[in-house]
Amino acid sequence: MIAVIVPAHNEAEYLGPCLKALRIAAECTASAGEPVRVLVVLDDCNDASACVAKAHHVEILTVQLRNVGAARRAGAALMLAQGARWLACTDADSRVPAHWLSCQLAFAADVVCGSVHIEHWQPHQDASLRQRYLAHYQMQEGHRHIHGANLGVCAQAYQRVGGFRPLALHEDVQLVNDLQQSGARIVWTARNSVSTSSRSDSRARGGFGDFLTELGAAP
Repeated sequence: MIAVIVPAHNEAEYLGPCLKALRIAAECTASAGEPVRVLVVLDDCNDASACVAKAHHVEILTVQLRNVGAARRAGAALMLAQGARWLACTDADSRVPAHWLSCQLAFAADVVCGSVHIEHWQPHQDASLRQRYLAHYQMQEGHRHIHGANLGVCAQAYQRVGGFRPLALHEDVQLVNDLQQSGARIVWTARNSVSTSSRSDSRARGGFGDFLTELGAAP
């Protein structure tokens, strides 16, 4: 079984498109005989995120952690206990391509670190920010970007290093670093790039949204 884990803290605005894209990716993989289960980890939500998740008929885990690393860890633990052999992670404000899961599995690696891209920039974000972002980002095979929005790891490798640490920031980077230290086989690819939001009000301070804000403020 393939498990997809989506942490969400008050993500009602973005969660619907995320889950619609995941349904398509899951159907593409399931048609090849691989069952896929999507789990939304609702972390301290007080908006309509739960209603959105229920409307898309995905599994739900409700926690009060207010910590993205702990939320991913809790979701992974639940899915591993139910027999997941592969854990795929994305974010609630992101949309995966249809071949997202099949691409991860085709590499037959321990870990697949994918890229992200921005399709729709916020109206207030000018062309100079976009140019700086594109100049910074390596959209190519062998890149070294790490994103919780586009990450896959086999269950054995994940459990061998103790899984996600309960960090409020860079839990994805820490996991990949731990996996590297363990000798895991890691693929760095741009073949299954995930579309993510360019919003500046990111849920994790110091995360991708803050990176874009700092990039836009640079002289």
